[in-house]
Amino acid sequence: MHALLVEDDDRMAQALGTALSQRGHTVRRVGRALDALLHLREAEFVLLDLGLPDLDGLELLRRLRTVCDAPLIVVTARCEERDIVQGLRAGADDYVVKPFRMAELMARIDTVRRRTDRRTARRDADAGHGDHHHRPVRAGDVEVDPAGRTVTVAGAEVRLTRREFDVLAFLAVRPDEVHSREEIMDRIWGDAFLGASRSLDVHVAGIRAKTGRSGLVRTVRGYGYRLGRPATGGGDGDGGPRDEAWSPADDGAHDAAHGEADRAR
Repeated sequence: MHALLVEDDDRMAQALGTALSQRGHTVRRVGRALDALLHLREAEFVLLDLGLPDLDGLELLRRLRTVCDAPLIVVTARCEERDIVQGLRAGADDYVVKPFRMAELMARIDTVRRRTDRRTARRDADAGHGDHHHRPVRAGDVEVDPAGRTVTVAGAEVRLTRREFDVLAFLAVRPDEVHSREEIMDRIWGDAFLGASRSLDVHVAGIRAKTGRSGLVRTVRGYGYRLGRPATGGGDGDGGPRDEAWSPADDGAHDAAHGEADRAR
């Protein structure tokens, strides 16, 4: 695997580069956002520090995600919840706070790569199941086009992150079904045991906010999500709860089963 390491601190970059090389990966290290953009297309995996000298790392992450869907882990000293949520919402596959244990980071890299490989295999399999997976789906004044990977609201295109679109498209191709958190996480992230994490909730909130249609993704409390039929202008449309964020209290059995896995992440 060829890794792109975006890190301006020489000591940190050397440690990360050595650890990756010892595991058989080739590494290109860059210390500036501009250089990261120049070398992005050769990368099979990206490790991204947010504290870069020429551009804020979150802005770089957003730009990377417009042209690249390679697995990406943010490795940064920014540890506030707001930073973590912004990083995940901008398209990071994982978020690791410095200081960290090198063995744990290497394990997270392996896990993200496995999820991505499984997600790609499933996407390829779905492509062979018929044209119904690729037809545009309408929900109120929202149209989701899985083939073109576009979303329009009242005729105007809305830009979602790669992962936000994947979640919405998954719900859209089977609009009448309720999907469990585990099913969605397994299909999109490649790991059902992430079902107790906040990643899915963050991306659902991003979909609702960017489309301006709070009823587009409906929460089925204690279970999962389904595609809604929002009213125009941002209303709830089909009468479901406006924005029921899942919490462990909603599903005690689920938390007992997966709480330990969530804390480990």
